[in-house]
Amino acid sequence: MATVSATLREAHRSTNGAPAKLQDAIRAKTAKVGIIGLGYVGLPLIRAFIQAGYRTLGFDVDPVKVRRLQAGQSYIHHVPSEWVAQWLEDEQFLPTADMRLLSEPDAILICVPTPLSASRDPDLSYIEATARQIAQSLRPGQLVVLESTTYPGTTREVVLPILAESGLQVGRDFFLAYSPEREDPGNPDFTAQGIPKVVGGIDEASRDLADLLYSQAVVRTVPVSSCEVAEACKILENTYRSVNIALVNELKVLLANMGIDVWEVIEAAKTKPFGFQAFYPGPGLGGHCIPIDPFYLTWLARKHGLATRFIELAGEINTSMPQYVVDRVAEALNDVGKPLRGSRIGVLGVAYKKDVDDPRESPSFRLMELLQARGAVISYNDPHIEMLPEMRHYDSPRLASEPLTAEYLASQDCVLIATDHSAYDWEFVVRYARLVVDTRNATRAVAGAGEKVYKA
Repeated sequence: MATVSATLREAHRSTNGAPAKLQDAIRAKTAKVGIIGLGYVGLPLIRAFIQAGYRTLGFDVDPVKVRRLQAGQSYIHHVPSEWVAQWLEDEQFLPTADMRLLSEPDAILICVPTPLSASRDPDLSYIEATARQIAQSLRPGQLVVLESTTYPGTTREVVLPILAESGLQVGRDFFLAYSPEREDPGNPDFTAQGIPKVVGGIDEASRDLADLLYSQAVVRTVPVSSCEVAEACKILENTYRSVNIALVNELKVLLANMGIDVWEVIEAAKTKPFGFQAFYPGPGLGGHCIPIDPFYLTWLARKHGLATRFIELAGEINTSMPQYVVDRVAEALNDVGKPLRGSRIGVLGVAYKKDVDDPRESPSFRLMELLQARGAVISYNDPHIEMLPEMRHYDSPRLASEPLTAEYLASQDCVLIATDHSAYDWEFVVRYARLVVDTRNATRAVAGAGEKVYKA
């Protein structure tokens, strides 16, 4: 902490004392922490700071979410309502849609969506709108940290100019940093508190204040030299996963044509104690990061007159997987004398990964879209998602989750396993389903599964 303190002391000597005051408040845990965006990143972050002893304000533009939280009700599976009710009772959490209260927190953490446009360009409208709301009430002594995944340069080139419209000066009156979220929803081994936080600042004082803040609530911080390094770090992490998933997806198609089980190959390969990390194929990419973030990098490369062929190829392979799965469904039905058109297809799992209630960018929606386009009759079951939500990029049918009974399974011409939730009894599924197409290797341990299970 010697370097941090020296930086802040220097800033203190040249300003009105805002850095030192904020530093003292953070250490004394009298600083209020405000988090904008109460979703799968924001709510766990609220918990991390509450557990560290801070009072928090949660901001969201969705009044339905705010009302539920004010009533002590959570809408996220891995953040139980009991936690929210306790936070409210202990007066550690104030959920609100009133952005005029943004002047109250000493630190404001931005956790808003960063989707892609229809042309796969970055959509920064949520970040820009949030920055404008902050600028309207920005006061001296506040720290603002962007956590939303984005391309290198966003904090300095997009957020900073908007905040500067307040008339305040960064590094003197207010402080600005970037620290990418690293949430892994549904994974109990990696909570918000247990994942190291990378922190980069517009200047040293901003970085050091953000580093000090996060160090109170997470296991370890990793300060870097700039916001751009921290932004690029997040893009690298997710592009790494995208490229490696594309590799095993491409191998899946190749090896299937050779009569080789890619899942068995991966299990064998991962016994090597060095130089190999296991990635697994699937029906396509889902979630709020991996299907989106690499395209931020390709967009940025085009702006600089460069091409990211490797990354774009990985994107093409991963986005082609739903079509491959639908073709396998058609083949499986054809083998039992049925056409895809008119067949009843039951999709198991619409969340983007197992054991979460998060449907964002889930490949299940593309699968259902393609199946319906070819005349199939679609239904679904997901123990975590009772009703199909409206999706930004898909015309999802307004369906409710069907009870997973023997009668339901037997009534389907094909059951398509899209998400391998732990709640599913795969022996039960295989026993009563007429035909199964398994995209997750979920039925691997079921005796006799090979007789009516197709891998995809």
